[in-house]
Amino acid sequence: MGVAKPAPTPNSRSSAVAVARVSTGSSVVLAFVPGQERLLAGTLGMSVGIMSATQGAYVREQMLLDIGQGARIASSAYRPSHPPALSLLAQGSGAAQMSGWQAALHRADDTPQLLRPGLLASSLADGAGYAGVAGAGDLDALAAADRRGRIASVSLGSSATLLARIAALRARHRLVVADLSDGAAGIAELHALAAGRPAGELLIAVQRAPDGHGHELLWTGLAGLTGGGRELTARTTNQRGLLSAIDLAPTILEHLGLRVPEEMRGEPIETDGTLDSPGLRSLMARLHVVGGRRLKAFGVLLYAWAALLLLAALRDGLRRGAAERRDFAEPRPRAASAWAMRVGALAVLWAPAAVLVTAAVEPGAAVEYAAIALLCFGLAALSDVLLPWPRAPLAPAVVSVLALVIDALAGTQLLMRSLLGPNPIIGARFYGFGNELKSGLAVLVLGAVAAVLYPAVRSRRAALAMAGAGIVLAVIEGSARIGAGVGGVILVAAGATVATLVLLPGSFSRRRVLVLICAPLLALVLLAAIDLLTAHGSGHYTGSILHARSAGDLRDVLVRRYTAAWRELKNHAMPFATALALACAVAGERMRERLLTPVGGDPAWVAALGGGLTAGVVGTLSEDSGPVLLVVAVFALGCLCAYLWGRPLSSAATPYVPTASATIAVDGGSDGIS
Repeated sequence: MGVAKPAPTPNSRSSAVAVARVSTGSSVVLAFVPGQERLLAGTLGMSVGIMSATQGAYVREQMLLDIGQGARIASSAYRPSHPPALSLLAQGSGAAQMSGWQAALHRADDTPQLLRPGLLASSLADGAGYAGVAGAGDLDALAAADRRGRIASVSLGSSATLLARIAALRARHRLVVADLSDGAAGIAELHALAAGRPAGELLIAVQRAPDGHGHELLWTGLAGLTGGGRELTARTTNQRGLLSAIDLAPTILEHLGLRVPEEMRGEPIETDGTLDSPGLRSLMARLHVVGGRRLKAFGVLLYAWAALLLLAALRDGLRRGAAERRDFAEPRPRAASAWAMRVGALAVLWAPAAVLVTAAVEPGAAVEYAAIALLCFGLAALSDVLLPWPRAPLAPAVVSVLALVIDALAGTQLLMRSLLGPNPIIGARFYGFGNELKSGLAVLVLGAVAAVLYPAVRSRRAALAMAGAGIVLAVIEGSARIGAGVGGVILVAAGATVATLVLLPGSFSRRRVLVLICAPLLALVLLAAIDLLTAHGSGHYTGSILHARSAGDLRDVLVRRYTAAWRELKNHAMPFATALALACAVAGERMRERLLTPVGGDPAWVAALGGGLTAGVVGTLSEDSGPVLLVVAVFALGCLCAYLWGRPLSSAATPYVPTASATIAVDGGSDGIS
């Protein structure tokens, strides 16, 4: 039964959705099945992928609402976080209404993003139909509801008549949502739908799963796309084998030749590469364990460092006691403790590279924890031997950045599978650098530049080196094909600018303050250029900021980011970690001269530490993970300082003697910037 298209709601920010048909005869069947990857891959012409069901904890009603609106937001951004009770109420003439629909609309309207539940069905002149098995549950009909919560045609009956009823609905509606039977009967029905699929029909099969139980990722198959029997992807995820629930609506509308409304944030699903069933199963299993192993692996690394320090202290104590018993005038120095402090700090700095290795192997939990610790300490000891103090931080910085760039450009997906990756199971980010990496890499790279420049003097050449490293890292973190981080570019630009200004000779004038203020704005211009060049304007930044249709859209973006940052601040142990990071930052600034005693107050190291702290603070203000970036930056800075304080006894600090041209003073005079 046809249903007239409702008029745009008052909060609509676009023109009415185009509904003219351009490819008569095309149709789409969206079937919810009790299938697994093996069953979908064995279906005729079916391309298979892993679908991110929701952003946050999996709730079936929320996934269905997201499918219908083609957009989503974190469940914690809703008030209340859980969707209202929704159920199917039959009406006359075969139509039906979703009860609780008005509550769902009000809940969506209160979020800091334009969400339009039911937009998919309302984009079709004849609405959508739903077919299911009577008594087996009909919640999936929610995906067929229009903006009024109405389903144009509903057909409930026995399992034996399901296929015939789907065919009857397909004759009246271009989109049919169907609940297939449970067990083997449902799989047989899916095979029959695929085998009897008319020309021009798109068959979408989505795994049906109850709430919870780790179903944030669901198996999904499509038949009817160009290049059948391959792996699925979408620009939403930019990852082979991964797509999002919000990609279904744009895919359906594009297949039917209809315009995709601007309110839909998903992207059409595509095929990419030969179907690798074992690889997809491995990816699914890996993504389910990444989040739970992160802190544990980090804890093992820190415990290993603590154990090394304890053993080194015991060894130094024994050697000191032996020297005193032999009446030595000068007891043996604490060489082992200095080595343990130095190597342990380097081991932590090697973590971004080490986790890529275990991501390639995908071992069990215990083996992965041990492998990361052994790799980090092995690489740390090797770099300490090969590079004289204090240049060893150069090694983890160069290797980590190069490895991340190669992984992104080669499409090997190691970062996504690693313990420091974006953690796609959360549903917020699927590619690029996660927030844990952004400020940490900034500190690591600035420290590497200081290591190369030591012993340094304030000069334009030193400042140029620091600025160049900052520009390179900003390009890497901002590139849509590599880091894909808006906040990453801003925090790197701010940190590198501070470090550069510290290294410039002359006074710290008002002109330099202006440069510091303008640096993040210039970074945004650079990021826009990077997006246009590397992603043809479809990158994260241009998609969310430059393509915003109004000031309200920009406001929504800011509200979402700062709301998420505030939630992160209250999350678990983050209040304590943030307070500790702030206390350490303040103490470090007050004791800066003593902190840099091992390098004699070298200006390059002063610049690196100041720039790194700035990156952490700015990242906290610009990223939705908020305080996480400050905590990571302060911890990485602490590791750099620990490395410096682990100075070999044979290395003497090179004192920095400032010249008249290098004195820092705030005035309005010349600043050395032409």
